[in-house]
Amino acid sequence: MMTRLLTACVLWIMASVASHAADITIGSKKFTESVILGEILAQTAQAAGHNATHRAELGGTRIVFEALRAGDIDLYVDYTGTLEQELLGTHDIAPALAAQGLGVSQPLGFNNTYALGMRRDKAEGLGVTTISDLQAHPALRFGFGNEFMNRADGWPALQQTYQLPQTDVRGLDHDLAYRGLASDAIDVMDLYSTDAKIAQYDIAVLVDDLGLFPRYDAVIVYRLDLADRASGLIEALQGLEGRIDEASMMAMNAAVALEGQAEQSVAQRFVRPDAAPSTSGNPFWQRLQTNTIDHLVLVGISLGAAILLAIPLGIAAFRHPRMGQAILGISGVVQTIPSLALFVFMIPLLGIGGPP
Repeated sequence: MMTRLLTACVLWIMASVASHAADITIGSKKFTESVILGEILAQTAQAAGHNATHRAELGGTRIVFEALRAGDIDLYVDYTGTLEQELLGTHDIAPALAAQGLGVSQPLGFNNTYALGMRRDKAEGLGVTTISDLQAHPALRFGFGNEFMNRADGWPALQQTYQLPQTDVRGLDHDLAYRGLASDAIDVMDLYSTDAKIAQYDIAVLVDDLGLFPRYDAVIVYRLDLADRASGLIEALQGLEGRIDEASMMAMNAAVALEGQAEQSVAQRFVRPDAAPSTSGNPFWQRLQTNTIDHLVLVGISLGAAILLAIPLGIAAFRHPRMGQAILGISGVVQTIPSLALFVFMIPLLGIGGPP
């Protein structure tokens, strides 16, 4: 009786989650510009009559891309340079994505390439204007975003192309790198060319004189089955192509990062400039609420599944002592395995990150 009741509870929780699942799920990476663009996609989809939700700040490039491939999200905005260099290893983006069940839009209109920057006073004092000039200053301290440190088009390629001799190179959260530059804790950092903080911190952008960094044109990457599941959505998204220039993107980034405006409000002014201002409240508390609910649902499902497994095993262990010793031994071993290791073990079993 108890087992049936617990089973019913778990099924009710799962059904509740499914009933509230959005028709369209949009993802974004963990930085301001990506969140803004995710909101623009969500509101564009909603304006086209679709039930869309935005899962903001999912993580870095590979996490979001793998979520797309696995079907956990339906679309997000990435950059051509990232797709070519980091994810696909080819300049022929469209065919490579199509082979994985994915499509790509035309560029949205702006190029957000990588760059290196220094405090203007220090750059002028050392006479540094290009990346090649850094070769003459081996004592400079580099602070790069954690993702940039390991990307194929990041620090490894930068060091090899420019033969940079610096050894004090550390990975930092991107926002912390700006503060480190301002406080003189580091001397050089990586930049996104549309970042409004470049002007705020008066950063000198160094010329990529050897042309290492390719164009990073913003594009929408989406699952090809959207054409069947969401009629008219692809056409609505195509309306964004070529509409966002670099000045507009930098202004939207500044509104959020420097003025403290909500990403939803900034996106709304772009998508529906004549609409009444959004009253959705502080985005931080909204995300906290959403993530808390998601966390409780996941804990409820996992706890319910554990109880469903534990009660029958407990009864079996009580009635059959020899079997009980084996059950306790196995559970003791599993208990000593770190949860992260168990998660890694479960990835292939659950098909996470596999082909669509």
